Amino acid sequence: MSVIPLVFTSGWASGINAYAVVLLLGLFGATGVSDEVPAALQRTDVLIVAGVLFLCEAIADKIPYVDSVWDTAHTVIRPVAGAVVAALLAGESGSLPELAAGAIGGSTALMSHLVKAGTRMAVNTSPEPFSNVGMSIAEDLGVAGVITFAIFNPIAAAVIAAVLLVLGIVTVFFLASRIRRFLRRRAQRREEKRLAGTGVHWPPG
Repeated sequence: MSVIPLVFTSGWASGINAYAVVLLLGLFGATGVSDEVPAALQRTDVLIVAGVLFLCEAIADKIPYVDSVWDTAHTVIRPVAGAVVAALLAGESGSLPELAAGAIGGSTALMSHLVKAGTRMAVNTSPEPFSNVGMSIAEDLGVAGVITFAIFNPIAAAVIAAVLLVLGIVTVFFLASRIRRFLRRRAQRREEKRLAGTGVHWPPG
């Protein structure tokens, strides 16, 4: 069976939480749940690092504005992780060239990352922190559920991931005004900090 559905799903999930994807796939392989997981993801050191980084993300992802800073820092990390995981999966199965798999996983991860980051910017326009916590928990559960499902039914999981990606893109489109508001507020805070260092008050009188 082609590995493309699993490659696509892992790419989508990596754009949301790459560390969770590496940790889950590694655990599934190490415990014998799946024999399609590359040995590189099952290594103890990889699992430990992924677990620690997952805990860091679980905390940062639930704090308003910190989550957006974290997303910005992972704009490169998540797509690269998606490409690497996809290439490893392709190399394990031998049914898809690794370069093609990396392109699919990396591009899908980039799209889902941009959806996640844009949605968080919109959520951060709300003054209360509960929406961030709720979004983070929903994302974590979604990644865990879809990746687990993909191990047993990769085609159906890929369809679910594709639908969620399209819905996410549409949602970001409708939240564009909130995202612009978030960016304006962030630019204003940076300007206030800069002017505070020079003794000038904002807004200028």
